[in-house]
Amino acid sequence: MAISKEELIRKYVRAIHDGNAAVFAGAGLSRPSGFVDWKGLLRPLASDIGLNVDKEHDLLSLAQFYKNKKGDGSSVSQEILNAFSKDVNLNDNIKILSRLPIYTYWTTNYDELLESGIREAHRKPDVKSDFKRLPITLHDRDAVVYKMHGDVNDPADAVLTKSDYEQYSSNYPMFRTVLESDIVSKTFLFIGFSFEDPNFDYILGQVHLLLGEEVREHFCFSKRVQESDYSDMEEYKYDYKKQDMQEDNLKRYGIQTVFVDSWDEITEILCDIEKAVKQKNVFISGSADEFETPWTKTIAEEFAGRLSAELIRCDCRITTGFGLGIGSSVVNGALDVIYNEKFQHVDENLRIRPFPQNIMDPKERKTRWKKYREDMLDETGISIFIFGNKKNSAGNIVEADGCIQEFEIAVDKGNIIIPVASTGYAARSIFNRVKADIDNYSYLKSYLGVLENETDVNKLIDAIKEIVRNQMIS
Repeated sequence: MAISKEELIRKYVRAIHDGNAAVFAGAGLSRPSGFVDWKGLLRPLASDIGLNVDKEHDLLSLAQFYKNKKGDGSSVSQEILNAFSKDVNLNDNIKILSRLPIYTYWTTNYDELLESGIREAHRKPDVKSDFKRLPITLHDRDAVVYKMHGDVNDPADAVLTKSDYEQYSSNYPMFRTVLESDIVSKTFLFIGFSFEDPNFDYILGQVHLLLGEEVREHFCFSKRVQESDYSDMEEYKYDYKKQDMQEDNLKRYGIQTVFVDSWDEITEILCDIEKAVKQKNVFISGSADEFETPWTKTIAEEFAGRLSAELIRCDCRITTGFGLGIGSSVVNGALDVIYNEKFQHVDENLRIRPFPQNIMDPKERKTRWKKYREDMLDETGISIFIFGNKKNSAGNIVEADGCIQEFEIAVDKGNIIIPVASTGYAARSIFNRVKADIDNYSYLKSYLGVLENETDVNKLIDAIKEIVRNQMIS
């Protein structure tokens, strides 16, 4: 039985948080951007030698026939260069996969979409399209892209024909070994991949031979055979049965199939994965230049510090802009838990983002600070608002407009919003806006009274933890 979308999301998000997630991309991932699949690549070549690609099932032999007929591989290489050198836009699936905090990407594609997507996400890819690059580590890399069949920039070395596959182990030494190791130790999400590649079949077979039934769990997408696509009912039943058998066969290798009715569902699932990943990242917004009873400076600092500490214990990652008056308490509370209970893994649990200072031009400062806030909130899924006051140029205490702006940015980015109105100022204004539009914040309905009126530190923290846990996928 195929697994549900919900189970895929839960398990793959856990793999991402554990640092064990990987992606394997086939031609189907690049097709929405305008690139052809393997059959599309070979179609004009087959026509040149008087064959019809739609009548052929062994595409490797078809590519070999073309090479044999032409006498060398230069024509095949030129076709690859022509097909995958055009300028195209990144599709949504590539953008999402590139933004996810995943370190390992494998692909059989020749194009450069994956590495381009990773760069667009402000991450640095280390591209391995040649076995000579395997032992070389690019400095300060954020992800590794293994291109096991070559790259459009080196079309003469691309793997395409039957002879290329026969010589793979000598022309691409160690690629199989590295992939076998990753399949054993990481959780793969296969997307746009047909599982018809002989190289990959060999690798799966070797892993299964070594580990038997104790293989690691992986996931793939498959479009369910649709009755509406068939005019012949017997043909539909045959293909449906065959698809079920293919699903069972993949299970032997630990690959669980997630069926979708349309390819658009994959984008929705990836969006849900990204959202779930971000919801472990919690932004605490707030500042305090003045403290009023019952929120004395001591109690306010205790609340900020303990809130941060308890969220770290819930396996959240705290982001803070080091707000005036309470920023140090947020940081200190987080660090106490990180150093005592989280193996001193500061970067995994805390992001401190103090705002750029000494920008004399008010207009430039406003522009840069807004961009800074947008960047800071890009990676968060939950935003908590506490206090939020400051002195204006006349020395009067006013709401912190920066907190209001952070709320508006967080809403635009789809964050879960938790305003602690009882702390006053901007937090109360944000709460009032949320309460007036509560249908869009239904997860807060049971907590409105606590957030609005409660000043007991323990009760507030318990309520916030419960809201956060309810939103997180375990």
